[in-house]
Amino acid sequence: MFIHACLGKNEKGHMTIGGVDTVSLAEQYGTPLYAMDEATIRENCRIYKEALRDAYGEDSLPLYASKAFSCKQIYRIAAEEGIGIDLVSPGEMYTALKAGFPMEKAFFHGNNKTDADLRMSIESGVGYIVVDNTDELTALERIASEMGKVQKILLRITPGIDPHTHQKIITGNVDSKFGNAIVTGQAMAIVKAALACENLTLEGLHCHIGSQIFDCDPFDDAASIMIGFIADIKKETGKEMHFLNLGGGFGVRYVEEHEPIDYAKNIRAIASHIKALCEEKGVHLPAVLMEPGRSIVAASGITLYTVGSVKEIVGFKKYVSIDGGMPDNPRYALYQSPYSVYTANRLNEKAEYTCTIAGRCCESGDLIAEDVTIAKPVRGDLLAVTTTGAYNYSMASNYNRIPRPPVVMIQDGDSYVAVARESYEDLIRNDR
Repeated sequence: MFIHACLGKNEKGHMTIGGVDTVSLAEQYGTPLYAMDEATIRENCRIYKEALRDAYGEDSLPLYASKAFSCKQIYRIAAEEGIGIDLVSPGEMYTALKAGFPMEKAFFHGNNKTDADLRMSIESGVGYIVVDNTDELTALERIASEMGKVQKILLRITPGIDPHTHQKIITGNVDSKFGNAIVTGQAMAIVKAALACENLTLEGLHCHIGSQIFDCDPFDDAASIMIGFIADIKKETGKEMHFLNLGGGFGVRYVEEHEPIDYAKNIRAIASHIKALCEEKGVHLPAVLMEPGRSIVAASGITLYTVGSVKEIVGFKKYVSIDGGMPDNPRYALYQSPYSVYTANRLNEKAEYTCTIAGRCCESGDLIAEDVTIAKPVRGDLLAVTTTGAYNYSMASNYNRIPRPPVVMIQDGDSYVAVARESYEDLIRNDR
């Protein structure tokens, strides 16, 4: 019935997450409510960690992509599981610091890091800064020199790959705001500039081709280009790269039609390809990093809503309105992202009511899903939208002055608050 193992149905016909009744969660914490299964998150961390180390050696590591879901608890979990983290803002960096994460395992990204960002990252002890462009390289060399520090860096390279995913989440094309293109010569130019810096140590290269990718071919294509470039660097400069960061991008199942992915199997397949390339090109096998975010947390999460009105427009659509919407999940409005939806308190009833799930905002585009088939709900029923652990809380807003929902973690059959619900007082806290 469910596409993720953390979800189930109990004897009352209610949906469960991590064995906990969602109706009980809604009664205890209210709705809208994000609920996440901690065991699923930890299991995914271990899958990536073990597969990468088995394939490439001890220095290879998954870096949890913070943008998928950032709060202090997720960094505590990452630290306990022994993985690294990928940061893309000073806010994420500050959160990780406050959570006590070992910052030597942190990698700081971004296409427009300010001088203040760069200084903060050095002061915070960030292990590696992924330099995006020559302006940033120059600024970082100056700041590191002023601070009397030597900073380890990776360089973001654009391989020129189309991963055949949604256009708004492609990042590896030549025409991209990210990185330095190989085909234009800019990638080799920034490599040589980095090697000439006295306060920066070039440790490797980074690329990221996009998100929600379901097969290995785009990663193999990117690896072929990147290993070829590493060989060119060795030939022109004598420098070999210790790290190759292949970025993130493995997809997750949002609906039944999406094929399940064996992440460990894919990692092994890509490793076989990379090892053959390294032997062919005469370079040593780099330690390989990956940046899973969505594939670590997405499947662990659901969002619970209370049904308000059920409206049928004769000859047109049926609308089921909920007490949340685009402020807690803007992905459908942005990307038309598909979701699986359930009437969580009535799973024993047949799903035969096809409808559109509408949010509460004063906005026609405030929808969560269209043409989904569920057990017909009535006012007060509980709706569950699954696979919302990634890019829901992290992209949430206060549009229409609606407070953000809390995040509740499920652990060993119990629940705890990881992020508290915002209050109306929180909404006006910074008003003057």
